[in-house]
Amino acid sequence: MCTVNAVVASLSPAVANVEVRLLGPVQVSADGRPLPLGRAQMRAVLAILAVEAGRPVPTEALAARVWDEDPPRAWREVLYSHVARIRRVLAAATGGGPVRLVRQPAGYLLDIHTELIDLHRFRRLTAAGIAEHSDPARVALLRPALDLWQGVPLADVRGGWADRSRTAWYQHRLDAVVAWADAELRLGHGDRVTVVLRNLVGEYPMAEPLAGALMRALAQAGRVAEALEHYAALRARLAEELGAEPAPELQALHQAVLRDQLPRPASPPTAAPAIAPPRGAARTPFPRPAQLPAAAAGFVGRREALRDLDALLDTPGHPSTAIVSAVSGTAGVGKTTLAVHWARRVRERFPDGQLYADLRGFDGSGLIVPPSAVVRRFLLALGVTGERVPDDPEAAADLYRSLLSGRRVLILLDNARDAAQVRPLLPGGPAAFCLITSRNRLTPLVAVEGAHAIALDLLSTAEAHTLLESRLGADRVAAEPEATDRVIVHCARLPLALGITAARASQSGFPLDVLARDLADERRRLSALDAGDPSSDVAAVFSWSCRALSDPAARLFRLLGLHPGPDIDADAAACLAGTAASRATILLSELTAANLLTERSPGRFASHDLLRAYATDLCRETDPAAERDAATRRLLDHYLHTCLAADRLLDPARDAIPLPPGEPSPGTTVHRHGDDAQARAWLTAEHQVLLGVVQLAVDTGHDRRAWQLVWALDTFLHRRGFWPDRSRMWQVAVDAAGRLGDPVAAAHAYRDLGRADNRRGHYTHSDEHLHRALDLFGRAGDRAGQAHTHRALASLCERLGRPRQALRHDREALALFEAAGSLPGQADALNSIGWDHCLLGDYAQALRCCRRALDLHRRTGDVWGEATTWDSIGYAHHHLGNHPDAVECYARALELVRALGDRYFEADTMTRLADTHEAAGDSGAARDSLRTALDILTDLDHADAEEIRARLKALI
Repeated sequence: MCTVNAVVASLSPAVANVEVRLLGPVQVSADGRPLPLGRAQMRAVLAILAVEAGRPVPTEALAARVWDEDPPRAWREVLYSHVARIRRVLAAATGGGPVRLVRQPAGYLLDIHTELIDLHRFRRLTAAGIAEHSDPARVALLRPALDLWQGVPLADVRGGWADRSRTAWYQHRLDAVVAWADAELRLGHGDRVTVVLRNLVGEYPMAEPLAGALMRALAQAGRVAEALEHYAALRARLAEELGAEPAPELQALHQAVLRDQLPRPASPPTAAPAIAPPRGAARTPFPRPAQLPAAAAGFVGRREALRDLDALLDTPGHPSTAIVSAVSGTAGVGKTTLAVHWARRVRERFPDGQLYADLRGFDGSGLIVPPSAVVRRFLLALGVTGERVPDDPEAAADLYRSLLSGRRVLILLDNARDAAQVRPLLPGGPAAFCLITSRNRLTPLVAVEGAHAIALDLLSTAEAHTLLESRLGADRVAAEPEATDRVIVHCARLPLALGITAARASQSGFPLDVLARDLADERRRLSALDAGDPSSDVAAVFSWSCRALSDPAARLFRLLGLHPGPDIDADAAACLAGTAASRATILLSELTAANLLTERSPGRFASHDLLRAYATDLCRETDPAAERDAATRRLLDHYLHTCLAADRLLDPARDAIPLPPGEPSPGTTVHRHGDDAQARAWLTAEHQVLLGVVQLAVDTGHDRRAWQLVWALDTFLHRRGFWPDRSRMWQVAVDAAGRLGDPVAAAHAYRDLGRADNRRGHYTHSDEHLHRALDLFGRAGDRAGQAHTHRALASLCERLGRPRQALRHDREALALFEAAGSLPGQADALNSIGWDHCLLGDYAQALRCCRRALDLHRRTGDVWGEATTWDSIGYAHHHLGNHPDAVECYARALELVRALGDRYFEADTMTRLADTHEAAGDSGAARDSLRTALDILTDLDHADAEEIRARLKALI
């Protein structure tokens, strides 16, 4: 029989690392990392194609399933956009390999090995398992099949198709569960199935085959009364809701249970070895402590963590030591809730008892419980009388481990401070299971004791919704969907914060909108999340984690509240703290180990909004204003000087910044990039951070630095096509220049704001800003500034369909650049004049101007200018009928512009290349070029995408 692993191993590495999941939220992962899938409709498209993997789905059928027979007017364009995005996700995962989404005459087809899709793997395993005659083989196939379920199938897809699919898959799952349970019971493994069946019966209370399997499991375990009670409850439910009696098969099973006539297992389970009580222990029947706390009401989600814990119990073979699992996570994330919920759910699998201790590792009182005190309590619970508990801590620990040897006991150690606190409490025998929760990661336990680490993150948005529904009722949450979403965002999806807010809503009766507005005020948010005692006060709970930090790490945590987010690297953290990057890395690791930070990607650290708000408040209360100001200046200078260095690599021919920065503040680290590729990578990683840093500069009164930062960002924002960001940043620069009272700064800001608005199609605003800039440059006698502004006005005229006005502005720009002695400016103007001649139909004159421009661009080393000029020359050749020459020129332009990372320019050139291919009669190449352009413009959310879609539709 071919196993899943064997099948997957036979695939190429580029394919085998990919998995598509439908039995839960729709997800594509590569190397274990989920890939971005965008909106729900895109997930629906992928899910439909994955269900039909290997078979084409007609376009109309695909649309009917996505939109429930009611697609939007432009559904073909929208559908193609989703398909294009899915293609990019798959290409990123496989490097363009054989996992592909292709268009065929019969429709769209997902070309992927079905073993890489969990639904198809589930179907294959269950079919093979049910067909097996050997019970061990049947279990070996069905157990991994059932483990593929990760919650509600297609959880984030709505509509009739998804509902119908879920119904069919649920039935398939029930059949597989019953077949698996029957096989386990015949093997005498009733303890393995009881908990699973109980949980599923709660989900499917009317499923009679499932009820029968549970009755057999309970009866096999000797719990006949529970089996009979379950039958009675099911019979009453059937009578009340359906007016029917249980099926004859279930009635016969009921009689067999009553008469003790169920078949015996073929091979009864091996009993735990009996041992003699160790010296010092009372020779009485072994007590069965049941110390687990009550489960919290309204437990939701955490399916992956629960599945991981379940998997540890089902580990094949017998480990030589106790199984230890360490659940870690930030304060208030619900570690104890998860641990208690799971422990109570599986306690029947530990017939020798359950021990529990709150170690108070992060208690507000600071009274950490010593391990020796816990050992004494556990010994008393295990039947050792007080006078027989050894005074020596090591002897007591030895007695504790001896008592547990060979016993199936669950030990829950809650709220541990560190590994040293829990080591004396770990059992030594293989039958016990020890579950630990801690705000720290307990890495030493993982490294030395082989503990299984489970990191608990914030709730998903869907889980947060469910939590609020469980506390407030689904109707109340559904009545205020927007307010509910805002509450979830402001509570950062932290279970403690959501629980406090739900309690306030329940007790006060206020609309959720009122509470959402209260939470929206950052200054009042933490005080609004205080339910009246330290354990239900978010700020107090956070403070207990901070008390466990070293002083330098605590100081860095506070200073991180000055950073605008969303994440930070070691260089920026070093500047905040005024220390070396190597030292900052150590402190960041300490904060990460304490779950006050998360390393979202290698070298980049973040915390959720409530922790950030707490750090900000703590910094204001603890650190003097002078220290905060110095840290802010170092941070701003780090980003400013690093960004300026990156910009110089991206555009070496660019004029020098008109407002030069001074030397960086003492203690500032400036990152140096090796080349333009590294500079682009840094800017891409820091994109959102840099936008926030500009606003931070404004908010803290550093207008000059704010203006300089915007200038340093412009090349990157322009070439990546971030038009809204570019407009917003230059508006900030205009305002900053006004506060500075600097007309030169204002002139540059108005000019580049005009350029940005032109790109966005805001032509009236663009014209106003550019003429304002031209006036300011004229008053200052700045010829180069005037020339660049004329060039911007020429571009605006071109977009407005006024090529002769554009030519006048470009000629004025050339004269001004010549007077200013600017060779790069002259080259730029000559290329633009050539382009104007193209638009006016004088292609021979256009080539003469552009060739002069190309020579000057090469002399000055302006790669971007060279790329634009090759594009212009290609356009001229196209209209002269020289199609091979045009294709070659466009290819040169694309090679240069891709290296520069200017995505809009690439799309623009690809569109013109498509024109040339179409004119030359190569419609296939034209379609490929247009598709590439459309993918880029769709990513940029650019209005030109609609025109390309229409052209592509006409070509197809």
